[in-house]
Amino acid sequence: MARTQTDSPLLFDIPVRPDFTLERAVIRDGLAPVAGLDEAGRGPLAGPVVAAAVILDPERIPDGLDDSKRMPPETREMLYSAIFNTAVAVSVASVSASSIDRSDILRASLEAMRRALRGLCVQPAFALADGRDIPPGLPCAARAVVKGDQRSQSIAAASIVAKVTRDRMMMRSATVNPHYGFETHVGYATERHRSAIVEHGPITRLHRMTFAPFRL
Repeated sequence: MARTQTDSPLLFDIPVRPDFTLERAVIRDGLAPVAGLDEAGRGPLAGPVVAAAVILDPERIPDGLDDSKRMPPETREMLYSAIFNTAVAVSVASVSASSIDRSDILRASLEAMRRALRGLCVQPAFALADGRDIPPGLPCAARAVVKGDQRSQSIAAASIVAKVTRDRMMMRSATVNPHYGFETHVGYATERHRSAIVEHGPITRLHRMTFAPFRL
């Protein structure tokens, strides 16, 4: 039986840092501009999933773009500003915890990416989406790229914008709900967060009630 081909690269094929190789190949085929898509917040117990779409200017790519999870918060914040100052277009969208509960986290993540792409002020000709799935309903052709935030600078830029935006949203939630420690864990299942849930209960429309431990 023939094996199904996958876009997942071998370990030694993943660059040390993402570059613009995938984008250049698409541009050479006459499909420009190219947008990168990524999301943040698939795993937390609380808060929305946030996605970003970024069209980089090939002549003004900020130095240091990488998977947002591989850098400290201060570096993410610096690159967040650099992306907004240099990119051709940036768009951000989110899907709430309640909407996640009504569908599932994968569908919600893809929907957030679809909304982000459609929100760009410049129409992309092609999109590179992080992960194994192409979001349905995109206005252009697209390719799913496994570990895309470590391979494509456009996807890495989107991962940074999505992560910083979501972290800021959860930090703002901490000012309204100070007992849960959102300013430190931004909704992930830390010991402090779980203890606060036991003591104070879940927050309606902020906690994901279909996630453990709530659905148990």
